Amino acid sequence: MIRVDDPSEKRWTIMAALLGANMAFALFQGLAQQDNPNEVRHFALIIVIAALPFQAVYFMIHAFVLEFSDRLQDNAMKVLLRLSATCQLISYLSISGIAMIFYVVHWSIGLVFTISGIIAMIMVRLAVSQAETLAEDAS
Repeated sequence: MIRVDDPSEKRWTIMAALLGANMAFALFQGLAQQDNPNEVRHFALIIVIAALPFQAVYFMIHAFVLEFSDRLQDNAMKVLLRLSATCQLISYLSISGIAMIFYVVHWSIGLVFTISGIIAMIMVRLAVSQAETLAEDAS
């Protein structure tokens, strides 16, 4: 049985939130694109929309693995997990489309989003490194 604090459940939650954000951006920015066409917004929407099928495949793989993990051979499980990771990566890349849409709204909004995103990634990386160091010291 998978616990709620299981990493796969956390990834599922992140992917669900990203899917919701992408759908909202696609809907509202698609409507804005019809009323006020913009090439950057158009390209950003292409990125966001391209990620949606990969998000759907991620959820299908996740559900399949939860249901049949006890019956899957190791090689099949490795392939499914690799495909799942690829779908996650492509989904995360859709954030670049969201950032581009923020630049369309106003350059300062896009810049703040980009800078804060970079700072957040650095903070996470530093926290993970520190946690690894503390775990090694404790051993």
